[in-house]
Amino acid sequence: MSCQHSRDLLHGYLDGELDLAGTLEIERRLEVCPACARAYDNLRILRSAIRSNAPYYKAPARLRRRARPAAWIPPIGIAAAIAVLMTGTWIALRPPPRRESIAQDVVSGHIRSLMANHLTDVPSSDRHTVKPWFLGKLDFAPEVKDLAAQGFPLIGGRLDYLNERPAAALVYRRGGHVINLFVWKSEEGSPGRESRQGYNLEHWSQGGLDYWAASDLNANELRQFAELWGR
Repeated sequence: MSCQHSRDLLHGYLDGELDLAGTLEIERRLEVCPACARAYDNLRILRSAIRSNAPYYKAPARLRRRARPAAWIPPIGIAAAIAVLMTGTWIALRPPPRRESIAQDVVSGHIRSLMANHLTDVPSSDRHTVKPWFLGKLDFAPEVKDLAAQGFPLIGGRLDYLNERPAAALVYRRGGHVINLFVWKSEEGSPGRESRQGYNLEHWSQGGLDYWAASDLNANELRQFAELWGR
């Protein structure tokens, strides 16, 4: 794969749109080509900056009323209608404010665990050791799955605090990538996935518990992890 070809695919890789073969090919390229790796890092930084700092404005009610369909719309009316349509689409695509806040909390928890060198309170690949460790520390019993055979070995667990409540953090690996699976007692809505600050997230609810997986693993493999868990 040439540098030009790999860079043409970087956007798709960053958004998790490549198939498994394409993803693995790009990852191999990033390991051996410093120029491609720098280009990828620049894309991640740019996307993070846009998402964090781009202004967002809601169209005022007066503009929305003026943009209502009519029998004949002059050019300025068409422009206003397009502006309102684009604004409405953006509002519809944005996550609900509560979920957006939780997603940011999850990413912060993931980053904190890596920076503080505090991935686990109970380092173990045995789910029969990790699961009972949480007894008495939380008001629920998190399920702990052994996914080593599927390429996602368990490395331990820890207590965390997210979404204004205590949470279990189950820690897995995929190659050199850490996956934090945060679990707490709640029902926050429908499943979803997104990217934030260069990290991919998978979210689902099951049995009265909320699950949020966070990792810098590519989106396709993190989705596979979530599906293996039972998302």
